[in-house]
Amino acid sequence: MPARRPAGRSRAAASRAAKSRAPSSRATTSRDSSSRATPSRAAASNRHGIHLLRSSGTVRALIESADLVPDALVLDLGAGPGTLTAPLASTGARVIAIERDPAFLLRLRERFDGQPNVRVVAGDLTVVPLPRGPFQVVASIPYALSTTLLRRLLPGRTRLSAADLVVEWGFARRISAPVGRDLETAWWAARFDLRLVRRIPAASFRPRPAVDSAHLRIRARPGLGERRTQRILYALLTVAYRGPGRPARAVLAEVVGKAGAHRIAASIDLDQATVAGDVAAGRWGEVARLAAAGPAVVAPRLPRIPARLLDPGPGSPRRA
Repeated sequence: MPARRPAGRSRAAASRAAKSRAPSSRATTSRDSSSRATPSRAAASNRHGIHLLRSSGTVRALIESADLVPDALVLDLGAGPGTLTAPLASTGARVIAIERDPAFLLRLRERFDGQPNVRVVAGDLTVVPLPRGPFQVVASIPYALSTTLLRRLLPGRTRLSAADLVVEWGFARRISAPVGRDLETAWWAARFDLRLVRRIPAASFRPRPAVDSAHLRIRARPGLGERRTQRILYALLTVAYRGPGRPARAVLAEVVGKAGAHRIAASIDLDQATVAGDVAAGRWGEVARLAAAGPAVVAPRLPRIPARLLDPGPGSPRRA
């Protein structure tokens, strides 16, 4: 995963970051070891890294996957010229189109003026307050902001129910792996089903970027919204990733006790030979639900969950 951003940034770094925040119906080029594609001449001359999504089939697939119902709340993060905003609005959902580029903002406001179910918001997708109530996201996001955005959408306090995102192919492959590569990605995958739906060729964008993209489908796993369940889950993951070579049953016993561990392991057929590092993140979520439902299981005292996992972002969230 990309390294965390430092708290302070130089003027040059801030300038580079600003350039990376392209609108959502576009992708920003970044290097990825999983792809050997070389930049086209158009991509090389595209100094701002803006790549507009031009594939009507990809747009249609994203909208169909979202399965929006009338009056549902959906965010188009980095809406650009409204490539996704318009078909999202046609479903009858309430659409919030978030964009920071002045030229695209002007186009959005002119295009959707008088359309009651579309609200255009001037803002940076990395800091704009998120809705307090349940919401979905359908967006094509800048490659450079993929990790930052998921850190906002997938912590414990947000009300995200589903997302359909266009992200870099290599990034989608890494975070959709059944076993999380680290505690953070496991925490995401245990509470959300992260699924790589399809590859999106670089030719689907204009100008063409250097690498392919992917449709990443995110759905909240049922039964993991209760705070006590989440605390047990986070404890399980913390212990498991501290000692990935330990037996999974030993990890379970450390968190919920021997009696609870025996009961849960038997109910989900957790083999004694299975080590913690081989357990899929979604299965840890199943274990946490069973542990929280057990009458004899007391939620353990846990270290405070890091703010970066739980804080929905700077500023008080406002109702959209």
